Amino acid sequence: MLAGQRQHLIAEEIRRRGAVRVSELTELLGVSDMTIRRDLDVLAGSGLVDKVHGGATARRGLSTDEPGFDAKSRRQFAEKEAIALAARGLVEPGQAIALSAGTTTWRLAHHLLDVPDLTVVTNSMQVAIVLHRQPRPDLTVVLIGGVRTPSDALVGPIAVTALRSLHVDMLFMGVHGMTEDSGFTTPNLLEAETNRALIASAERLVVVVDHTKWGVRGLSRMANLGEAHALVSDEGLGADARTVLGEHVERLIVAPTGR
Repeated sequence: MLAGQRQHLIAEEIRRRGAVRVSELTELLGVSDMTIRRDLDVLAGSGLVDKVHGGATARRGLSTDEPGFDAKSRRQFAEKEAIALAARGLVEPGQAIALSAGTTTWRLAHHLLDVPDLTVVTNSMQVAIVLHRQPRPDLTVVLIGGVRTPSDALVGPIAVTALRSLHVDMLFMGVHGMTEDSGFTTPNLLEAETNRALIASAERLVVVVDHTKWGVRGLSRMANLGEAHALVSDEGLGADARTVLGEHVERLIVAPTGR
Protein backbone atom coordinates (compact mmCIF):
# COMPACT_ATOMS: atom_id res chain seq x y z
CA MET A 1 0.00 0.00 0.00
CA LEU A 2 1.32 3.44 -0.93
CA ALA A 3 1.91 5.98 1.83
CA GLY A 4 -0.79 8.29 0.47
CA GLN A 5 -3.37 5.50 0.49
CA ARG A 6 -2.41 4.50 4.02
CA GLN A 7 -2.66 8.07 5.26
CA HIS A 8 -6.09 8.44 3.68
CA LEU A 9 -7.28 5.32 5.51
CA ILE A 10 -5.82 6.59 8.79
CA ALA A 11 -7.51 9.98 8.39
CA GLU A 12 -10.86 8.29 7.66
CA GLU A 13 -10.52 6.00 10.68
CA ILE A 14 -9.77 8.95 12.96
CA ARG A 15 -12.64 10.96 11.51
CA ARG A 16 -15.05 8.03 12.03
CA ARG A 17 -14.00 7.20 15.58
CA GLY A 18 -12.87 10.57 16.86
CA ALA A 19 -9.60 9.18 18.23
CA VAL A 20 -7.31 6.19 17.65
CA ARG A 21 -4.18 4.75 19.23
CA VAL A 22 -0.96 4.02 17.34
CA SER A 23 -1.19 0.37 18.41
CA GLU A 24 -4.66 0.09 16.88
CA LEU A 25 -3.46 1.51 13.58
CA THR A 26 -0.44 -0.78 13.42
CA GLU A 27 -2.71 -3.80 13.89
CA LEU A 28 -5.26 -2.53 11.38
CA LEU A 29 -2.73 -1.71 8.64
CA GLY A 30 -0.03 -4.27 9.41
CA VAL A 31 2.84 -1.78 9.57
CA SER A 32 5.30 -0.68 12.24
CA ASP A 33 4.78 1.90 14.99
CA MET A 34 7.38 4.10 13.34
CA THR A 35 5.51 4.07 10.02
CA ILE A 36 2.23 5.04 11.72
CA ARG A 37 3.92 7.82 13.67
CA ARG A 38 5.41 9.24 10.46
CA ASP A 39 1.98 9.09 8.82
CA LEU A 40 0.44 10.92 11.77
CA ASP A 41 3.15 13.58 11.52
CA VAL A 42 2.21 14.12 7.87
CA LEU A 43 -1.53 14.28 8.65
CA ALA A 44 -1.00 16.62 11.60
CA GLY A 45 1.25 18.85 9.50
CA SER A 46 -1.55 19.08 6.92
CA GLY A 47 -4.04 20.07 9.60
CA LEU A 48 -6.14 16.93 9.16
CA VAL A 49 -5.67 15.45 12.66
CA ASP A 50 -4.30 16.43 16.05
CA LYS A 51 -1.49 14.29 17.45
CA VAL A 52 -1.79 13.32 21.10
CA HIS A 53 0.31 11.08 23.31
CA GLY A 54 -0.02 7.54 21.95
CA GLY A 55 -2.22 8.35 18.97
CA ALA A 56 -4.27 11.04 17.27
CA THR A 57 -7.68 12.68 17.48
CA ALA A 58 -9.97 14.26 14.93
CA ARG A 59 -9.11 17.85 14.19
CA ARG A 60 -10.90 20.24 16.51
CA GLY A 61 -11.89 23.83 15.98
CA LEU A 62 -10.60 26.80 17.92
CA SER A 63 -10.72 26.79 21.71
CA THR A 64 -13.59 29.28 21.52
CA ASP A 65 -15.73 27.23 19.10
CA GLU A 66 -19.08 26.26 20.61
CA PRO A 67 -21.45 24.10 18.50
CA GLY A 68 -25.19 24.38 19.05
CA PHE A 69 -27.22 21.82 21.00
CA ASP A 70 -28.74 20.12 17.96
CA ALA A 71 -25.34 19.62 16.33
CA LYS A 72 -23.81 18.18 19.49
CA SER A 73 -26.77 15.93 20.29
CA ARG A 74 -26.12 13.87 17.13
CA ARG A 75 -22.44 13.25 17.87
CA GLN A 76 -21.42 9.98 19.58
CA PHE A 77 -25.05 9.27 20.46
CA ALA A 78 -24.47 5.60 21.31
CA GLU A 79 -21.54 6.50 23.55
CA LYS A 80 -23.53 9.19 25.35
CA GLU A 81 -26.42 6.80 25.88
CA ALA A 82 -24.09 4.20 27.39
CA ILE A 83 -22.51 6.83 29.65
CA ALA A 84 -25.95 8.03 30.76
CA LEU A 85 -27.03 4.50 31.69
CA ALA A 86 -23.86 3.96 33.73
CA ALA A 87 -24.21 7.34 35.46
CA ARG A 88 -27.84 6.55 36.31
CA GLY A 89 -26.53 3.79 38.57
CA LEU A 90 -24.91 6.41 40.82
CA VAL A 91 -28.22 8.15 41.59
CA GLU A 92 -30.20 7.07 44.67
CA PRO A 93 -33.81 7.80 45.64
CA GLY A 94 -34.22 10.83 47.84
CA GLN A 95 -31.12 12.64 46.61
CA ALA A 96 -30.76 16.22 45.47
CA ILE A 97 -28.57 16.25 42.36
CA ALA A 98 -27.49 18.82 39.79
CA LEU A 99 -27.10 18.39 36.04
CA SER A 100 -25.04 20.86 34.07
CA ALA A 101 -26.01 21.73 30.51
CA GLY A 102 -24.85 19.41 27.75
CA THR A 103 -25.99 16.59 25.53
CA THR A 104 -24.62 13.80 27.75
CA THR A 105 -26.41 15.15 30.83
CA TRP A 106 -29.48 15.55 28.61
CA ARG A 107 -29.35 11.82 27.88
CA LEU A 108 -28.93 11.14 31.60
CA ALA A 109 -32.10 13.14 32.32
CA HIS A 110 -34.10 10.64 30.24
CA HIS A 111 -33.02 7.85 32.60
CA LEU A 112 -33.90 9.71 35.81
CA LEU A 113 -37.65 9.70 35.22
CA ASP A 114 -38.13 6.53 37.29
CA VAL A 115 -35.99 7.57 40.29
CA PRO A 116 -38.30 8.17 43.29
CA ASP A 117 -38.24 11.28 45.44
CA LEU A 118 -35.67 13.18 43.41
CA THR A 119 -34.70 16.85 43.32
CA VAL A 120 -32.82 18.04 40.24
CA VAL A 121 -31.10 21.43 39.95
CA THR A 122 -30.07 22.35 36.42
CA ASN A 123 -29.08 25.26 34.22
CA SER A 124 -30.09 23.32 31.09
CA MET A 125 -33.33 24.18 29.33
CA GLN A 126 -33.22 20.84 27.50
CA VAL A 127 -32.80 18.85 30.72
CA ALA A 128 -35.72 20.69 32.33
CA ILE A 129 -37.95 19.95 29.30
CA VAL A 130 -37.21 16.22 29.58
CA LEU A 131 -37.94 16.10 33.32
CA HIS A 132 -41.18 18.06 32.95
CA ARG A 133 -42.61 15.68 30.34
CA GLN A 134 -43.91 13.34 33.05
CA PRO A 135 -45.13 15.48 35.98
CA ARG A 136 -44.66 13.68 39.30
CA PRO A 137 -45.30 14.98 42.81
CA ASP A 138 -42.04 13.41 44.04
CA LEU A 139 -39.85 15.01 41.33
CA THR A 140 -38.74 18.60 41.94
CA VAL A 141 -36.95 20.43 39.13
CA VAL A 142 -35.14 23.70 39.88
CA LEU A 143 -34.20 25.53 36.66
CA ILE A 144 -31.56 28.17 37.28
CA GLY A 145 -32.06 31.35 35.23
CA GLY A 146 -29.49 33.28 33.24
CA VAL A 147 -28.29 34.13 29.73
CA ARG A 148 -28.77 31.42 27.11
CA THR A 149 -25.72 29.99 25.31
CA PRO A 150 -25.63 28.19 21.90
CA SER A 151 -25.74 24.86 23.81
CA ASP A 152 -28.93 25.91 25.65
CA ALA A 153 -27.18 26.51 28.97
CA LEU A 154 -28.36 29.32 31.24
CA VAL A 155 -25.29 31.09 32.57
CA GLY A 156 -23.99 34.32 34.05
CA PRO A 157 -24.34 36.34 37.28
CA ILE A 158 -28.00 35.43 37.87
CA ALA A 159 -27.21 31.71 37.71
CA VAL A 160 -24.12 32.05 39.90
CA THR A 161 -25.99 34.05 42.55
CA ALA A 162 -28.78 31.45 42.72
CA LEU A 163 -26.34 28.56 43.01
CA ARG A 164 -24.56 30.12 45.98
CA SER A 165 -27.61 29.43 48.14
CA LEU A 166 -28.04 25.78 47.08
CA HIS A 167 -26.46 22.50 48.13
CA VAL A 168 -26.77 19.18 46.31
CA ASP A 169 -25.45 15.70 46.96
CA MET A 170 -23.95 15.20 43.52
CA LEU A 171 -23.27 17.16 40.34
CA PHE A 172 -23.20 15.45 36.94
CA MET A 173 -21.20 17.73 34.65
CA GLY A 174 -20.56 17.51 30.93
CA VAL A 175 -17.43 19.10 29.46
CA HIS A 176 -16.16 20.36 26.10
CA GLY A 177 -12.68 18.94 26.57
CA MET A 178 -10.24 17.39 29.02
CA THR A 179 -6.46 17.13 29.20
CA GLU A 180 -4.02 16.33 31.96
CA ASP A 181 -2.63 19.86 32.13
CA SER A 182 -5.77 21.91 31.42
CA GLY A 183 -8.29 19.76 33.28
CA PHE A 184 -11.96 20.03 32.30
CA THR A 185 -12.64 22.94 29.97
CA THR A 186 -15.31 24.80 28.00
CA PRO A 187 -15.11 27.44 25.23
CA ASN A 188 -17.66 29.66 27.00
CA LEU A 189 -16.34 31.91 29.79
CA LEU A 190 -19.74 32.47 31.39
CA GLU A 191 -20.51 28.75 31.30
CA ALA A 192 -17.19 28.03 32.99
CA GLU A 193 -18.05 30.46 35.79
CA THR A 194 -21.51 28.95 36.21
CA ASN A 195 -20.17 25.40 36.23
CA ARG A 196 -17.62 26.36 38.87
CA ALA A 197 -20.55 27.58 40.98
CA LEU A 198 -22.31 24.25 40.37
CA ILE A 199 -19.18 22.41 41.51
CA ALA A 200 -19.01 24.52 44.67
CA SER A 201 -22.64 23.66 45.47
CA ALA A 202 -22.08 19.88 45.21
CA GLU A 203 -20.78 17.35 47.71
CA ARG A 204 -19.45 15.18 44.89
CA LEU A 205 -18.55 15.86 41.25
CA VAL A 206 -19.23 13.26 38.53
CA VAL A 207 -17.97 14.14 35.04
CA VAL A 208 -19.85 12.47 32.17
CA VAL A 209 -17.84 12.69 28.95
CA ASP A 210 -17.36 10.63 25.79
CA HIS A 211 -13.93 9.55 24.59
CA THR A 212 -13.64 12.15 21.82
CA LYS A 213 -13.25 14.92 24.41
CA TRP A 214 -9.86 13.60 25.55
CA GLY A 215 -7.06 15.83 24.28
CA VAL A 216 -9.43 18.74 23.59
CA ARG A 217 -8.85 22.12 25.28
CA GLY A 218 -11.51 24.78 25.62
CA LEU A 219 -10.78 28.38 26.45
CA SER A 220 -11.64 28.25 30.15
CA ARG A 221 -10.96 25.69 32.87
CA MET A 222 -13.86 24.55 35.07
CA ALA A 223 -11.95 22.10 37.27
CA ASN A 224 -8.75 20.12 37.50
CA LEU A 225 -8.93 16.40 36.80
CA GLY A 226 -8.36 15.63 40.47
CA GLU A 227 -11.50 17.49 41.53
CA ALA A 228 -13.73 14.81 39.98
CA HIS A 229 -14.84 12.12 42.41
CA ALA A 230 -15.91 9.98 39.46
CA LEU A 231 -15.65 10.14 35.68
CA VAL A 232 -17.95 8.14 33.40
CA SER A 233 -16.81 7.62 29.80
CA ASP A 234 -17.20 4.98 27.09
CA GLU A 235 -15.05 2.08 25.95
CA GLY A 236 -13.59 4.16 23.12
CA LEU A 237 -11.43 5.92 25.73
CA GLY A 238 -7.81 5.06 24.93
CA ALA A 239 -5.44 3.21 27.25
CA ASP A 240 -3.25 6.27 27.76
CA ALA A 241 -6.24 8.41 28.69
CA ARG A 242 -7.45 5.75 31.12
CA THR A 243 -4.03 5.65 32.76
CA VAL A 244 -3.87 9.43 33.20
CA LEU A 245 -7.44 9.72 34.42
CA GLY A 246 -6.98 6.77 36.77
CA GLU A 247 -4.11 8.62 38.42
CA HIS A 248 -6.22 11.72 39.08
CA VAL A 249 -9.87 10.71 39.38
CA GLU A 250 -11.14 8.85 42.42
CA ARG A 251 -13.24 6.46 40.32
CA LEU A 252 -13.15 5.83 36.56
CA ILE A 253 -16.18 4.12 35.05
CA VAL A 254 -15.96 2.89 31.45
CA ALA A 255 -19.39 2.13 29.98
CA PRO A 256 -19.72 -0.54 27.25
CA THR A 257 -21.41 0.66 24.07
CA GLY A 258 -22.21 -2.80 22.73
CA ARG A 259 -20.43 -2.14 19.46
